[in-house]
Amino acid sequence: MEHITETPTLKAPAERFTGDVYLNMISTPTEPARLAAALVRFTPGARTNWHAHALGQVLHVTDGVRLVGTRDGKVVRVSAGETVRCPAAEEHWHGATGTTLMAHFALVVGDGSGDGTTWLEPVTDDEYAAALAAVAG
Repeated sequence: MEHITETPTLKAPAERFTGDVYLNMISTPTEPARLAAALVRFTPGARTNWHAHALGQVLHVTDGVRLVGTRDGKVVRVSAGETVRCPAAEEHWHGATGTTLMAHFALVVGDGSGDGTTWLEPVTDDEYAAALAAVAG
């Protein structure tokens, strides 16, 4: 057993996120383990770039409201206590709404050569605005 009493909070890399996002790594896998787990906090309006995971991703919201969007235009609004499973290789993004902070646990099973994430271009302001409009009301 290993008791970890503290994990440092790091600012997420600007080349993968729009806005201010903070990350606490819970589990960084070492072989043979492949599960990466992090607590990720998004300020209002912050979001990931488009990306995909070789073996999928599970996101569990702990605080606030999150948006998750896919290339086909589907957007879901996810509240605290709810979970979204993103299938393998599906290009998607996720982030906070424009008015509230959001935190979630991100769980990714690596592909043996890292976490299996392919990072793509930023979500545009127009794409983000369209996602907000799609879940309004």
